[in-house]
Amino acid sequence: MTERHSSFSRRHALRGFGVSLSLPWLESVCPVAHATTVAPTPPQRMGFIFVPNGVHLPDWTPQTEGYGFELPFILDPLSAVQDDILVISGLTHDKGRANGDGPGDHARSASVFLTGAQPRKTDGSNIRSGVSVDQVAAQAVGKATRFASLELGCEQGRTAGGCDSGYSCAYSSNIAWSSESTPVGKETNPRFVFDRLFGNGNSKASSKNQGRRDALKKSILDFIADDARRLQKQLGQNDKRKLEEYLNGVREVERRIEGTADQPDITTDIDYPVPSGTPNDYGEHIRLMCDMMVLAFQTDSTRIATFMFANAASNRSYRQIDVADGHHDLSHHGGNAEKYGKIRLINRFHIAQLSYLLQKMKATPDGDGNLLDNTTICYGSGISDGNRHNNENLPILLAGHGAGTVDPGRHIKVPTETPVCNLFMSMLDRFGSSVDFIGDSTGKLSGLQI
Repeated sequence: MTERHSSFSRRHALRGFGVSLSLPWLESVCPVAHATTVAPTPPQRMGFIFVPNGVHLPDWTPQTEGYGFELPFILDPLSAVQDDILVISGLTHDKGRANGDGPGDHARSASVFLTGAQPRKTDGSNIRSGVSVDQVAAQAVGKATRFASLELGCEQGRTAGGCDSGYSCAYSSNIAWSSESTPVGKETNPRFVFDRLFGNGNSKASSKNQGRRDALKKSILDFIADDARRLQKQLGQNDKRKLEEYLNGVREVERRIEGTADQPDITTDIDYPVPSGTPNDYGEHIRLMCDMMVLAFQTDSTRIATFMFANAASNRSYRQIDVADGHHDLSHHGGNAEKYGKIRLINRFHIAQLSYLLQKMKATPDGDGNLLDNTTICYGSGISDGNRHNNENLPILLAGHGAGTVDPGRHIKVPTETPVCNLFMSMLDRFGSSVDFIGDSTGKLSGLQI
């Protein structure tokens, strides 16, 4: 489609009353040099999701390699997106092992997850890990978007003091590191993420305007309505539909966030108070954060995101799936069949939330395809079996097509002791931010594309 030259042709947001609502990818709004120029392709995005305490591998690992594998019990919720995932068996995080440092496997599992670096064993201020893969990418392309990266989570965590056998809580609570000594804190309140994405960038003014909007009982969309109507007149029919779907999606997320504000306090099995504005239901909390990631990618507010479903060694219970025991306690199963059964239910619950994210991305138009076509999402844990605390044959999968550079729908096995960082090297290469090494990488991972 040729560009419609207008005052909106180089705009990327709708504005009004302390609100800046970024636009999704619209052909009619793409800046081009000439009317005959082909519209640019959408950008690639990259995401990373961490789950704690390992998984029950017998119910995670497909029995066959290649295409057409049967999804095991834990991965079965991914049936709707099986052709969009690549299950990778055999990857290892050697620097998650003690290597002479003794206990502290959970703290190491989180800090090493995206860095591939051995964390310094300390519960003081002299923490040290490595630069994480997401931040390597953010340093390369982050200036192209409003936010260089987006860090999300569902459990708060301390940044000081000891949390695991002499390791700082900073290791257990973060997977993103912008430097060897600087973890990048995550946001756990979906309302705050929403306000950050759609505020005007001035935190003081944004808070004041949010209060005035709340007092008026109006949606964020009410304040950009005039701007939206003017833009609609400049769009082709396809883009009008895309914009309407996007605005409806924003409003639906807004309604769900508003629905959490008046919830009564409840007791939890984790050692922090539930922040104001977060749902009582853990699944809804995860899904709201998934929505934030999709909105951030869809509007090109950022191209890089990380998400900790829970902190390392989380002992959260899962009563919504009839598992009252703490997750970490269960992971020390000692071969007990009853505990196995509960662990696999928790693992399957996490995968169901991942499936929600991937299906939402797949349903979100992006250029000539969808958001999942132009994204790679790495999901997994830094521990394999929670009872053994081992770091080889980690549960890792890669979702998305990476703009045609990844061939999913398969289960592949890599040689024993292949570093997870080799996968990160390949992801960075496809993302256009190649580096000589990251963490303990030994090269790029082959087999992602046939």
